Formats: sequence, C-alpha cells, structure tokens
Amino acid sequence: MLKITDVSKTYGNNIIKAVDNISMEVQSKQILGFIGPNGAGKTTTMKMITGVLEPDGGTITINGHDITSDPLAAKQSFGYVPDSPDMFLRLKGIEYLNFMGDMYGVSNEQRQEKIASMGETFEMTGALNARIQSYSHGMRQKIIIMGALLHNPALWILDEPLTGLDPRSSFQLKEMMRAHAEAGNCVLFSTHMLEVAEKLCDKIALINKGRIIFMGELDELIAQHNNKSLEDIFMEVTANA
Repeated sequence: MLKITDVSKTYGNNIIKAVDNISMEVQSKQILGFIGPNGAGKTTTMKMITGVLEPDGGTITINGHDITSDPLAAKQSFGYVPDSPDMFLRLKGIEYLNFMGDMYGVSNEQRQEKIASMGETFEMTGALNARIQSYSHGMRQKIIIMGALLHNPALWILDEPLTGLDPRSSFQLKEMMRAHAEAGNCVLFSTHMLEVAEKLCDKIALINKGRIIFMGELDELIAQHNNKSLEDIFMEVTANA
C-alpha cells in the first residue's frame, strides 16, 4: 500500500539532514506507529509521503503510484491529517467539508451520509455552520479529520491526530483506525503517546535523528529489550542512538 525506499531530505543548503536514507513499508491490514522524539524527522517524512515536500532522493509509492511522477493518482489513495489543524479558518465547517468532497469527487449523496455519520461520531453536527476560526483546538482537529476521511481513502496518514481531542473522540478515532485496518486498509500513525502506540499498532517504525533505528512488529521490539515497556525502550534506544 505504502512503500518508501531510500528517501532523504536536507534543509539549509544541504547542511541539516532531516531524513537520512530511510526505507519502510505499510501493508494492508496494518497500523504502523511512527514514533520518535521531537525533530526526529516524522513530520518531514509525512510531508514527503503526501507530496507537500519533495524528497532529495529515493522513491515513495502509494498503491503503486509514485508521489513525485504520478501525484494525482497517489493522492486519491490517502487521507492526510497534518500536525496542525489551523487552516481554512474563514470557512464554515460544512463549507470546508464540501470543499474536500469537491476536491475528491465525492457525490452529494455519499458526502451527506458521511458527514452525518462523522458529525455524530465526533459530536460536531451542531458546529458545522460555524466558522472554523471560532472552533476550539480540539474541534479544529475533528473537522480536519472529517475532511481527510470524507472520500474513504484506503491509506490514512495521521500526524499526531489525537492531540487536543477529548477522551470520547480520541476513543472513537482509535476504534475507527482499528476497523479501517481490519477491513483491509492501512494507517500510518505518528504519535508521542507511547501507551496508545503500544496498544493500537501492529508495527512500529522508530526514527531518531533522521534514521529508522527499528522497523518491525512491536512484540519483536519488546522481546529484544527484555520485555520492557515501549516507553522504557524508547527512552533507552533514543538516548543510545
């Protein structure tokens, strides 16, 4: 579903190597937890996957489509929740969702059904006619999530999606992620909430200083570290890397 091969990205006239020759893969029926300290390269990687940034080298394919050479086909296959929900603030919530529906060619019938369903799930129905700039941070996060998932993409790319969500909405999104993967799709999920990653993810990609230092099943990682918790492993591995 998603394949990243030998991808790198530098900033500042090639002085700062934000992502250093990484490779990883997310297959169907998987939730991949993408974890690492601040500045490790997670958001830069996600922006390259989604086409926001262009890699210096390597390839990224989504459903067999290269994000650089075939971007429109690749972008039809995923929904992206960025690390900040502060966008399109002058639009009303419903205007933003209709804009996303138009962008992805979602029929009026399908979008109305999806908006009604997600509006109820995230308790946003009553707020859809208000401007996004009037929303709290958590409400902005919800409307961006709703927009990203409106076209039923096979791949969900979620950069810290639980930040700012109330406990009920956080629970609902985690349930949706698991159901989405079990239906044969996949999720790439960046988070600092290690206990959530430990409970939710099938595989872990651990990145530090732009390099992938572990990629595999969580049980394998835990076994390599004498059955410690993911939090303890994270502290140990990132300190030693």
